[in-house]
Amino acid sequence: MTVHRFKALTTSPLLLIPDFKVPFKIYIDASGDGCGAALHQVQILNDKPVEGPICFICRQIKPTEARYGASQMECLCLVWALEKLNDFLEGIAFEVITDCTSVKSLLSMKTPNRHMLRWQIAIQGYRGNMNIVHKDGNIHRNADELST
Repeated sequence: MTVHRFKALTTSPLLLIPDFKVPFKIYIDASGDGCGAALHQVQILNDKPVEGPICFICRQIKPTEARYGASQMECLCLVWALEKLNDFLEGIAFEVITDCTSVKSLLSMKTPNRHMLRWQIAIQGYRGNMNIVHKDGNIHRNADELST
């Protein structure tokens, strides 16, 4: 990890303490090297609503996963992030922000391949609380850094 990335992840904004009465936001991104996710929340600080990070997670892509296409990689990242962040998300409304449109259609695929079907089943428990939003990759910088 470069000094620039390390500095960006360890300096302001400081991590917020989660408020389990307020919805969360998860920014996810995947690349050929890794998966990354940033858990955020909007909280009132100094009488102003401020979005800040709760935690950051990342992992390397396994050799078998390296053969996945971009859409599959992003869906893998979503499922992995939901598993890792389950303690924060269980029973609470949250929004998933991604730069890949395929993630948004994961739940509604009519004839998914075996990976996608397994991932559909894995995220069924979050269906009522989860809203998936697509944002352009240029806006989506915090999770981008974690996935490289």
